[in-house]
Amino acid sequence: MLGVEQWAEIRRMRHVERLSQREIHRRTGVHRDTIRRALASPEPPSYGPRSKRPSKLDPFVGAVEELLADEPRLSGVRIREELEGLGYVGGKTILYDLLRELRPRFLPPPRSFQRTRYRPGELAQFDLCEPSSEIAVGWGQTRRGYVVTCELPYSRAFAGALVFSKEFCDIAYGMARCLARLGALPDRLVWDREGAIAPGGRPTEAFLAFCGRLALGWVVLDAGDCQAKGALERSHRFLHSNFEAGRRFANRLDFQHQLDGWCERINARVHRTTRAVVAERLAEERVRIWPLPKVLPDTDRRFVTRVAPQPYLRFDRNDYSLDPRLVGRRVEVRASQTELTAVCLDTGELAGRHARAFAGGLTFTDPAHQRTLDELRGERRRRPEPDVERRPLARYDELIPA
Repeated sequence: MLGVEQWAEIRRMRHVERLSQREIHRRTGVHRDTIRRALASPEPPSYGPRSKRPSKLDPFVGAVEELLADEPRLSGVRIREELEGLGYVGGKTILYDLLRELRPRFLPPPRSFQRTRYRPGELAQFDLCEPSSEIAVGWGQTRRGYVVTCELPYSRAFAGALVFSKEFCDIAYGMARCLARLGALPDRLVWDREGAIAPGGRPTEAFLAFCGRLALGWVVLDAGDCQAKGALERSHRFLHSNFEAGRRFANRLDFQHQLDGWCERINARVHRTTRAVVAERLAEERVRIWPLPKVLPDTDRRFVTRVAPQPYLRFDRNDYSLDPRLVGRRVEVRASQTELTAVCLDTGELAGRHARAFAGGLTFTDPAHQRTLDELRGERRRRPEPDVERRPLARYDELIPA
């Protein structure tokens, strides 16, 4: 078999060195007929693939196509079971090789993507990322948490905030904290169809109010279109593999402290995609966009309730004491990420203030409330008993005949 290298060498000896075919034969050892054919052919030798040998699967290709036409995602195991019922005795390797060739013909065409370029301050992508393990919240308990994540696609600057629910007040707190950490106010916020943000693709009033206070636009992605915020999705994998892996967290404050430090470190690196230092591009981005307002929107949870006869307030699975002198009166409750306060609506009196706990099944009693409750109970005990007339039992005997 004459290779391309030998073919080229024979032609060089003949046309450049002007050697005879006999001399070429002596130097190369190639048969003279082969040398003659090489000199006569202007194209290099090529040897096509050998003809394919018959396979045990060949008689069943039509049956495989019929099965894929009915159910394109039918597993190879099921297809092999059907073929064995038809008499197939071959192995699974040749069947799976055939399926890799045939199955794409019956599946919907795959989606194609175009490269996206971002302008400074154009977008901020937001999402929720669930830590791989529960977070310690004290009292020997752990709780499922979520990280509100934010990334600016132009600079690739990243920030995150730990929350413990998917309610909008907690998500809004996470968004405000991330924007404050990044020091940037983009043109639009990008969210998927999160239940508290845009269930069914329609933004909630609470989310619209948040954007309106900051004069921001919004983009709600189509269902199943997480690729539209692919920069943040890749950062989620980085968060799990680089931040969480090998770390221990004493409590939620320690988790947030370590997360902030990790974000500062990755924002100081050279990003693999942009080939630029993230912090430098973030500084460039801050120059071209609106600065953050001095006061961010209030994200505390507020509601009105009435002080029960047993003066405790149930919030987030815990009971917090209220002033017992305000029983029956309405109070406005304000719950932040750090404390819970209640104020009487008609007089403005403080009904209670407690540090918020994220563990569950606990009761918190303010010592001042307990003292007041003891005093009120003591006053009730010290009240004189009413003078009640006592009639002799003989009077009742007279009224009841024997």
